[in-house]
Amino acid sequence: MSPSGIFAHIARDGDGSSVGVWGAFTLRTAFQPIFAFHENTLAIAAFEGLIRPYRHGQPVQPAAFLAALPVGDRLQVETLARTLHLANAATCLPESASVFVNFDPSIFVDRSIASAALSDTRNTLAQVGIKPGRVVCEVTEQRSASQQVLRDFVRSFRQAGFRIAIDDYGAEDSDIERIRVLRPEIVKFDAHWVARLMETGPGLGLLKAMVGIFAGQGITTVFEGIEESRQIGLAEQAGVAMVQGFALARPELAPASFATFPRTAMPVARRGRGQPVHSMAGLAGETFGPRFGRKVAP
Repeated sequence: MSPSGIFAHIARDGDGSSVGVWGAFTLRTAFQPIFAFHENTLAIAAFEGLIRPYRHGQPVQPAAFLAALPVGDRLQVETLARTLHLANAATCLPESASVFVNFDPSIFVDRSIASAALSDTRNTLAQVGIKPGRVVCEVTEQRSASQQVLRDFVRSFRQAGFRIAIDDYGAEDSDIERIRVLRPEIVKFDAHWVARLMETGPGLGLLKAMVGIFAGQGITTVFEGIEESRQIGLAEQAGVAMVQGFALARPELAPASFATFPRTAMPVARRGRGQPVHSMAGLAGETFGPRFGRKVAP
């Protein structure tokens, strides 16, 4: 689908946000902040774009929406989701914040698809006024249809000025090989793996060692799925650069007031037990609950 074809599926909502239309579904962007550690403080460094489908005004599980799509629609819907996130990022997010958008490697079955993805993304950025350097292309955990196509995809996006992130790293042989081959700028650790290792001293030591190895290679690390306030301190002990999860902030539907969201660093020690470091309640956010907290969509 051409860029103009994708934009034909996007409309401006009455609240100023961009929404996607796909058949009977309305697609909205939710942004979740990613926080960076700096001298015992936390500050927002980036946002991840997540898709939130609705049918007849009612929320639908993203996984259920994707599972119901015909195989031939997956590529177009993923392109639509990224375009939607970038359009909303241009109007809702502070210009200093990076934007993470997801790419499913299983749909890149040949070079033409990867080339079209780059062309579509660059055209979208030109239309919405975002520079490639702000965008992090997050390669999700799905198995690649072609390792060579995936390598070509990563190389072409990096040459165009985008950064590359690997999602759900868990130290399996396949994960280590992905890092070796793709040489990402950012690695996001698997939430369940991190939570399990944090429960023991040796496990935390392993996390610290791996974070140190990545840092020595110039790779920025992120711990996802931080859902308990005590995990924030453990993440800081492990030396990870950035953290993301419900204990910090839940995803919020655009156009929540992200552009005016507090940018000043906050001391880690000020967090309340069981409370987000930044609560965005009342900022027109979603209220779906924990079952929508895991990333399950483009």
